[in-house]
Amino acid sequence: MSKDELCMVLDWAAAEGWNPGLHDADSFYAADPDGYLLARVDGVPAASIFAVRYGARFGFIGGYIALPPFRGQGHGMAVWQAGMARLAGRTVGLDGVPAQQGNYAKSGFVLAHRNVRYEGRGRGMSGDSGGPGTHGAHGGVVPLAAIGADEVVRYDQPFFADDRGRFIRHWITQPGSVALGIAAAGRLAGYAVLRPCRSGYKVGPLFADTPAQAHALFDALLAHAPAGSPVYLDVPEPNREALALARSYGMQPCFETARMYTGAAPALDLARTYGITTFELG
Repeated sequence: MSKDELCMVLDWAAAEGWNPGLHDADSFYAADPDGYLLARVDGVPAASIFAVRYGARFGFIGGYIALPPFRGQGHGMAVWQAGMARLAGRTVGLDGVPAQQGNYAKSGFVLAHRNVRYEGRGRGMSGDSGGPGTHGAHGGVVPLAAIGADEVVRYDQPFFADDRGRFIRHWITQPGSVALGIAAAGRLAGYAVLRPCRSGYKVGPLFADTPAQAHALFDALLAHAPAGSPVYLDVPEPNREALALARSYGMQPCFETARMYTGAAPALDLARTYGITTFELG
């Protein structure tokens, strides 16, 4: 796909209720410009898949959609096979709806864990966009721009299966987003991003060394979301502290996915993962 076509497919995703971010396309495209495939029937866009390569060993599947008029005709399977062929020889991950686990298993995917989406509400207490000196009540939380992208990319490495530096550099600077970090003992100890979506806001990722630091980051981000606006956090179920964090804010589960991989699941640091970055790209 071209970037414009990727924007079109994100509109498809919005129509499916997936609620993508308003500015996700640039970040997605930066990850792997050749990783977005589109099937056409007589020149008409019919089906899509994201088959994004990370580093030399990993890939992620997302954006798998066949438009309603083209379903049941094999076009979805054709684009699926093209996406998997592009990632041949790599460990591949995806976040799929639980009802499709059986179908993904036929392609060699194995369940690793559930992710649960929680919905809460913004607090609207911060009147700025994250400038210096606005987070003193949140345990040393500072704008991520004060940390530097190189350190953020280094901190991110234990949470993902391969190099995604290009993606992260774009993700933390999305228009309209708020990106915050927290430091301890002179080094980055967590970071999180709040971005505007078609409906409300999503927090992702939310990584932190301790539950207290995760709470401080999340609390600061809630202050940047307009009061009463929907805020979503995608929590890996194995992290009980992350589930407790969501519940402590009165958030309610509203959706879930099955994180699945081909081959052995990567050894990710789920104990410090309080919020998944994005279901579309991992």
